[in-house]
Amino acid sequence: MDTRQSQNRQALGRSRGGLTTKLHLIVESRGLPMTLHLTGGNVVDCTAFEAVMAKFRLRRPAGGRPSTRPERVLGDKGYSTRKIRLHLRRRGIKATIPERRDQIANRRRKGSDGGRPPAFDPLTDEQRNLVERCIGKLKQWRAIATPAAARAAGAGHLCWAQVPPKFRDVG
Repeated sequence: MDTRQSQNRQALGRSRGGLTTKLHLIVESRGLPMTLHLTGGNVVDCTAFEAVMAKFRLRRPAGGRPSTRPERVLGDKGYSTRKIRLHLRRRGIKATIPERRDQIANRRRKGSDGGRPPAFDPLTDEQRNLVERCIGKLKQWRAIATPAAARAAGAGHLCWAQVPPKFRDVG
């Protein structure tokens, strides 16, 4: 096995800080991690989105097949791509993802041909801090910050999923 295959298998990627790992999470509304996906530090956030969503499973209270579709997805600007928004729209998932500055400028430059901006709710976007707090707890627990556990202390790039009310624990 060559070095590149070994690094991919261990989710290692070369970036400015050397060999690093990125942690992609889906966090539920209480701040608990539901889905974890590791990639090399050189992998762009948006390329891991579909892999993270494919791992998402939400057990139904009455049993049966788990749900694979959250009510809403909140993401940072790294997830603001046409492909991700289309993927969520096709699956009927609401998205609250801020647009990048260059996307706003390109749309304005095109004028009326640029289309309208995607829906964005700033009040809902405030809940994105749950993901950052979850990463902070994981780093504080030191399961993420040690090379033995995750091979790097890479920053988390995350998504937050809002669980439909019918699946929430009561009590």
